[in-house]
Amino acid sequence: MFQRLRRRDGAFYRRLLALTLPIALQNLITFSLGLIDTFMVSQLGNSAMAAVTTANVPVFLLISIVFGVQSGLSVLASQYWGKKDTENISRALGVASFIGAGITLILAVLFFLWPVAIMDLLSNSHELSVLGAPYLRLIGFSYVFNMLSSVYVSAQRSVENPNFGMKLFGFSTILNTILNYILIFGHFGAPALGIEGAALATLLSRVSEFVISVVYALRNKRLPLHIAAFLRPGWEMVVRFIKYASPVVLNELLWGLGNSLLTVILGHMTNSVEMLAAYSVTGNLGRLFLVVCFGLGMATAVMVGKAIGEGSSHDEVMDLSLTLLDFTTLVGVGLALVSLALVPLLFRPVVFPLFKLYGSSAAIATALAVTAFAATPVHSYAISAVTGVLRSGGDVRSSMILDIGPQWFMTLPVTALAALVLGGNCWLVAIAIQSENMLKVPLCMWRINSRKWIHDVTVSEEDT
Repeated sequence: MFQRLRRRDGAFYRRLLALTLPIALQNLITFSLGLIDTFMVSQLGNSAMAAVTTANVPVFLLISIVFGVQSGLSVLASQYWGKKDTENISRALGVASFIGAGITLILAVLFFLWPVAIMDLLSNSHELSVLGAPYLRLIGFSYVFNMLSSVYVSAQRSVENPNFGMKLFGFSTILNTILNYILIFGHFGAPALGIEGAALATLLSRVSEFVISVVYALRNKRLPLHIAAFLRPGWEMVVRFIKYASPVVLNELLWGLGNSLLTVILGHMTNSVEMLAAYSVTGNLGRLFLVVCFGLGMATAVMVGKAIGEGSSHDEVMDLSLTLLDFTTLVGVGLALVSLALVPLLFRPVVFPLFKLYGSSAAIATALAVTAFAATPVHSYAISAVTGVLRSGGDVRSSMILDIGPQWFMTLPVTALAALVLGGNCWLVAIAIQSENMLKVPLCMWRINSRKWIHDVTVSEEDT
């Protein structure tokens, strides 16, 4: 490990950091928004927070589809960027925009028409469904606009311009926070809309993201938007996008569904309100510490994809990939040590009370936080292996199996057993939630070492 890391010069690490830091800051901004939303809604009480957590179960499927489409786009765009082929990037961007917006619009309409019925499927409390329904009716439409802005951000990130996404989501987070304050609590003469105000604030901020992205796309010179190619990408690009992006979208959709089922399992425990409230808070805290790991994973995808597009040998691609994975794992170890130290020093005495977590809720939150933070090194490796190395190499089917297999065949049944059969001890449930990475990491190592994942996705099979 250390020998590979020492072989790289300062220019390599400067390039890695130049890609990672803006993406990490963008993720920090995005996840901070979730934490801010959770904090503001928590001031309305545990029931309101549990209702929003439940309403976000189907919303998480929308988020997964957004991430899947933009990740699928990056598989193509990063390799086209290695060839400096911006016209085909515009074609791929057009396909991603039309497909992504269509899927999210259909789901948003379903959420708008049947919010209570959908939430009743996710919790054993009809009161939570009624309370969360106004939130679900509005929030779905925000992801139609978020899809369009996110795929453009993904294209810019793939051409080594991660700063745009950082600035865009930074602006929308500030706007969303201000609107949350106004609309949730009724400041500056606005009505106090409660959790419905949180959804409306998110919708308005996502519309602003979309408008800014359109203006930027029409003026940007680094990635000029070929309007004709965007609007008429051609059947060949549609087929190519579906071939490489559909497994990624299916991957994220099934992974999101798995996380939603995990929330459903927790929502059917005898102490479901306390468990959901604690899970919501610790989940957002955990994501704050993983932003660097997600940034490294996305930077890995750009660097590995570009190397393949440039025609680097398999030995060069392998050495680059293993070096990036080693670096990511070391960063994960450092993050784990820092976050674990903060549990008794900051989170339990200060942060948990801010979110109205006391007594049993605080005990549950402590167990969830400790186990999640301890698993950070293996989690960070898995992020870079799946979303960085395997996907950027075009090995989308294997990455899908390696990502969702451990979740569905390990985490979900083990968590259900711990939560619903064995008495629901919070520590046992918390360990079960983190079990998937213990299986995922060795499987990813095996696949990467096989070298069968390296493919140039910009050429057709008959041309290879």
